[in-house]
Amino acid sequence: MQHIVITGGNKGIGLALVKQLLARGNLVSVLCRHSSDELEQSGATVYSGIELGDNRQLQQLAGKFAANSIDLLINNAGIFSNETLDDFDLSRIQQQFQVDALAPLALSQLLLPAIKNGGKIAMITSRMGSISDNGSGAYYGYRMAKAALNAGSVSLARDLAPRNIYVGIYHPGFVQTQMVGFAGDISPDEAASRIIQRINELDASRSGWFFHSNGSELPW
Repeated sequence: MQHIVITGGNKGIGLALVKQLLARGNLVSVLCRHSSDELEQSGATVYSGIELGDNRQLQQLAGKFAANSIDLLINNAGIFSNETLDDFDLSRIQQQFQVDALAPLALSQLLLPAIKNGGKIAMITSRMGSISDNGSGAYYGYRMAKAALNAGSVSLARDLAPRNIYVGIYHPGFVQTQMVGFAGDISPDEAASRIIQRINELDASRSGWFFHSNGSELPW
């Protein structure tokens, strides 16, 4: 039995990950701002009321996990909005940086004493963070935040290599979630299954690389 910690597991991809990982016999802890009936009934240990952008709160939360007690951390939580040149809202951009880029790295760093040597960290990012793949423009906050998360995740992979802690960087696909108005082309269950497969494959040779959940490598 592995102990897996997931952020944002109350709905969408996160909830699908929780259910599938529990079904595989794992112990799952979920960190989220708001819980849900489905999550509460899943059998996971739920820490709700967590503001991932609040570093003081993250520090207090990290103290709840014993040393060497976590096998896998999945940084899944995120927020999304579209800023254009005509609607350039700096406060929304800053909030996306705080939640989508800084919080996953801060939480990973704070939980390092609890993550076992040989453990894994999975970052759920987006191909919208790819600079060379940007063909449409706009989405300033989300694109820049995910690009920053990707860059930080590569540094994390390099720094944790001596401890044999591997860092996966995954685009889940265009998933039918509330974040995109349920307009995706794959279900949360399918995205979760693919992500779990990629995490299972994660080793030293794949740590710090940017992958689509379907297994293809993505450009930076």
